[in-house]
Amino acid sequence: MTHNPLTIRRASAADTPSLARLAALDSATLLTGDVLLAEIGGEPWAALEVDTGATIADPFRPSADLVELLRLHAKRMSRELGRPTRRLRLLARAA
Repeated sequence: MTHNPLTIRRASAADTPSLARLAALDSATLLTGDVLLAEIGGEPWAALEVDTGATIADPFRPSADLVELLRLHAKRMSRELGRPTRRLRLLARAA
């Protein structure tokens, strides 16, 4: 059995074609702004827009766990930077 490495990183402008492909596969809108990208073996499987929590993923791959990892990573980043995500700010207002 081969193991492909998992990478979670910030997307760059060079990732726009990959993000557009994921969005098209997921029948979703292209993510913008600060985006985290999950790759397996160098292939993009899922992405998350940090400010809104919106996600896109390849529906032909088992990517649900990757989406959860992206959410956890975004929450940790927000705590480390001392700023809540847009979603957390909206939830705080509603409470």
